[in-house]
Amino acid sequence: MTSQYDSLGLSASALPLLRDIIHERLGLFYDVSRFDTLGDRLAPLVVDRGFDSYLDYYYLLKYDQSSADDWQRVMDALSVPETYFWREIDQIQAMAQHVIPALLRAAPFTPLHIWSVPCASGEEPLTIAMVLEEARLFDQGPIEIHGSDASAAAIHRARAGRYRERAFRSLPVSLRERYFEPAGDAWVPRRSLAARISSWSVANLLTESDVAAHAGARVVFCRNVFIYFSSAALQRAIGHLERWMAVPAYLGLGASESLLKTSTDFQLEEIGGAFIYVKKKTP
Repeated sequence: MTSQYDSLGLSASALPLLRDIIHERLGLFYDVSRFDTLGDRLAPLVVDRGFDSYLDYYYLLKYDQSSADDWQRVMDALSVPETYFWREIDQIQAMAQHVIPALLRAAPFTPLHIWSVPCASGEEPLTIAMVLEEARLFDQGPIEIHGSDASAAAIHRARAGRYRERAFRSLPVSLRERYFEPAGDAWVPRRSLAARISSWSVANLLTESDVAAHAGARVVFCRNVFIYFSSAALQRAIGHLERWMAVPAYLGLGASESLLKTSTDFQLEEIGGAFIYVKKKTP
């Protein structure tokens, strides 16, 4: 199978340089076996910039002070948008049944911040909102749900809020009918559900200021992103989270993710039948 960089006449010799700078900036790591994937996703960006080599694009990203938009296009090209409603629901339900009620009781007048990052096109924050609505937790105290992703294109889709059948493959039909309404060839959240999301924003887990902006979060769902990170990038991201999250705080990772080999103040606990990382002390 021919790669795009072959068909476009682009040499792959500079891909290791691009791989390293992308790893440093975004945390995503591509080993040699995935260079074809990296090259194929970046090739259109190189050509659109009018370059005929990856090396020129590397110099742009590394040295051009006005390359912020290019970095955003890189993130959009490399992001993995696979998500759906009700994904790994047991952990969200455990938070709703055990963690969130206790946090609301402890501070009934202080807004409880819940952060979903990366939120992709918005399915996870909306799932959280549905679960909390079903449990009537919004009646028990002020709750703010924030969705963030490193990809601006993903956040644009989340704000647009148009979902097709594939996104609903795990959501019970009764809940889709209760919380969504048809809109042409898609479904959109009903106004009451959409209003439960306090904000959508672009945020990079490796940028400390982006994490610090959500420092008040007591509950963070950070699922299915660290599988694409190197151990060094994972350590950096977790370091930001443990530095800025409140105490106590609760961190939900994906089912295939673990901090077992990562130095961290988060302790793994089984809560309500789900595994959740808990921060109980200030770093």
